[in-house]
Amino acid sequence: MTEATEVPGLDVAGLGRWLAREHPGLAGEGPLRAALIDGGRSNLTYRVDGAKQPLVVRRPPLGHVLSTAHDMRREHRVISLLRGLVPVPPTVDVVDDAEAAEVTGTVFFVMEYVDGEVLSEPAQNAAFGPTGLHRLGIELAEILADLHAVDPEAVGLGDFGHPNGYLERQMRTWRRQYDASRSRDQPALDALQERLAASVPGGETRSAVVHGDYRLDNMIVAGPAAEPRIAAVLDWEMATLGDSLVDLGMLGMYWHIRSLSGGEAASGAIVPGAGYPEFEEVVDAYAARAGIAVPDLSWYRAFACYKLAVILEGVHFRYVGGQTVGDGFDRIGGLVAPLAEEGLWISNRTR
Repeated sequence: MTEATEVPGLDVAGLGRWLAREHPGLAGEGPLRAALIDGGRSNLTYRVDGAKQPLVVRRPPLGHVLSTAHDMRREHRVISLLRGLVPVPPTVDVVDDAEAAEVTGTVFFVMEYVDGEVLSEPAQNAAFGPTGLHRLGIELAEILADLHAVDPEAVGLGDFGHPNGYLERQMRTWRRQYDASRSRDQPALDALQERLAASVPGGETRSAVVHGDYRLDNMIVAGPAAEPRIAAVLDWEMATLGDSLVDLGMLGMYWHIRSLSGGEAASGAIVPGAGYPEFEEVVDAYAARAGIAVPDLSWYRAFACYKLAVILEGVHFRYVGGQTVGDGFDRIGGLVAPLAEEGLWISNRTR
């Protein structure tokens, strides 16, 4: 990260004025410095230094903002209400800056910076032994089970979504997102979309607060090398109330994403031989913590491939339109077809 007093999408001086006015207890004595945090491919995240403590600012992408896809108020709300139940960063404020255009010209929110490391590359595994990485994989499953055990009504999230018909609505939502991001032919993705829509699981599902993008590289890892722990779960922009197995399917897809396209365009630290548990062990740890039997996840894992492919197609759309900030966007579009093909393969498997 390169710190600066001006970065794309954030008026750092304006943020300093806003902080001094609205949260004087956090304001520092000198100018603020900000840096875009790499890794996110959707909402933009900045680390801000120069206040009484390090802060983080989240805002929507610079262009091609799809309706409901980048709702800062929702993300701020779910993080705030889950504090103390699962590890999340402490929030500071959420602001509609669309009219004043003092800081971002959009709705943005501020939270405290949580110290630690996001494991997004295999080289980072060297800082931890195999035992520590295995521990992280199991903790990842247990935190997800704890999230799904939260009573939405009890924490003030009873109106956060509509669990009934969730999967059908997800298919309609992501079809709209895909249609809004089309710029080239993607036959495998088209085929996967139709296959999933025709085979949506029926019957009763276990509804819960779902994260929507649950994976290791949306976690901050802290602690000693021998006993690392998950200090915070990040990127709640797709959280809602819905079928809890969607999160497990997403986690399973990310567990093996490095094998797609040679891993060149995919982030993630999970690779064979590093020490991470096999995904089947992760599912067993989740089931034990949740006290349930986990059914077949084939549809959910194929849906995860579809959903990420649609998201990355949207990122590619913004990239070719010059509306992205950061490195690596030129390779993102190359992962869409392999993801769709993986989803088709999974959906063809015999249960």
